[in-house]
Amino acid sequence: MASAIKAEGIYKSFYSGWLKRREKQVLKGIHLEVEKGEIFGILGPNGAGKTTLLSILSTLLLPDQGRIEILGMDPRKEAHQIREKVNLSSGNANFLWSMTVEENLHFYGMLYGLAGHRRKKKVEELISLLGLEEHRGVSFDRLSTGMKQRLALAKSLLNEPSVLFLDEPTVGLDPSVSVWIRQQIQMIQKEKGMTILLTTHNMREAEFLCHRIAFLKEGKILTVGDPDSLKKMIRMGDIVKIEFEGKLFEDELGRMEGVINYSVTDGLCEMIVDEGERRLGPLITKLSQDGVQIKKVTLGQTDLEEVFLEFAKSSDSDTGLYL
Repeated sequence: MASAIKAEGIYKSFYSGWLKRREKQVLKGIHLEVEKGEIFGILGPNGAGKTTLLSILSTLLLPDQGRIEILGMDPRKEAHQIREKVNLSSGNANFLWSMTVEENLHFYGMLYGLAGHRRKKKVEELISLLGLEEHRGVSFDRLSTGMKQRLALAKSLLNEPSVLFLDEPTVGLDPSVSVWIRQQIQMIQKEKGMTILLTTHNMREAEFLCHRIAFLKEGKILTVGDPDSLKKMIRMGDIVKIEFEGKLFEDELGRMEGVINYSVTDGLCEMIVDEGERRLGPLITKLSQDGVQIKKVTLGQTDLEEVFLEFAKSSDSDTGLYL
C-alpha cells in the first residue's frame, strides 16, 4: 500500500537561556511510515515528543535533521501544496471567542478558499456531522470543553483533507464525550477514507482507534505495530481473574502449570497464565477440588499499558522494531 507519510532520521532540539544556551533534544532519530487510509497512533507519556513530531509532520515546524514526505511532497519545498491537503485538530485550537460556532466555521472556510454555496453546504454538513446544531448560535467563549473539541474537529475537516492530524483529541473530556469523539473519528475515517495520525497518552483510546501504533518515549520510537502484534511480541500471557469464597492456598497457585504470576486479595485471585483458554479449565478444576467456591471467572488479554511498560524497560538496550 502507498505511503501517506514518511519520516526518516528526524531530529529536533529546542534551546533556552540567554547567556548560556541550553539544548533540549526532543526528537532523536525518528523513523516512521504511515500508509494511506489508516489510523496511526503515536502513543506515549507527556513530554515524550508527540506534539513536536505532529507539528513537524503537519508542516508547522521544520526538523533540524531528517527527511519527510507528505503525500509524496517535501515540506521544505512544497509546504503550501501540502497544507491544502492536510489539516490539524488540537485541543488548543485558536478561534474567535466572540463569534458563534457557525460564524467561526464560515470564517475559517473563507480562509481555506471556500466560497458561496459550497462553503455554506460544507458548514451545514459539519455542524450536522459533529452534533453542533443546538450550539450553532453560541459564541465560542460559552462552549463547554467538549463542544470546543467538536468545533475544532469540524474546522479541521473544512478543506476535506487527505491527511488529518489529531493532537490528543479527547484530552480533558468527560468519559462519555471522549467515547463519542472516538466514534466520530472512526466513522469519519471509514466514510472519507482519509489517513489519520493522532497522538495520545490514553492506551485504551489508541487500542480502540488505531490500526497501528508507535510507542514514543523520550523522543525515540520504541516499536511500531498493530495492537494484537504488540501484545504477542511481549508474550506476557493472558489475565485470569477469579472471584471466590473460602480458603485459597496461594502456594498451590505457584505450582500450577502455566501460571506465570499471581496475586490474591479479599476474595479475588488474579493470575497471568501463558495460554489462557487452554489453562482455564484445569485451573478451575484444581481450585474446585481444593474446596474453593468459585463465584465468577473472567479471561482477558494483557493491555497496551503493560506492553508499553515492558518496551520502556528494555528501551535502553533494544533497538526499535516494526511489525
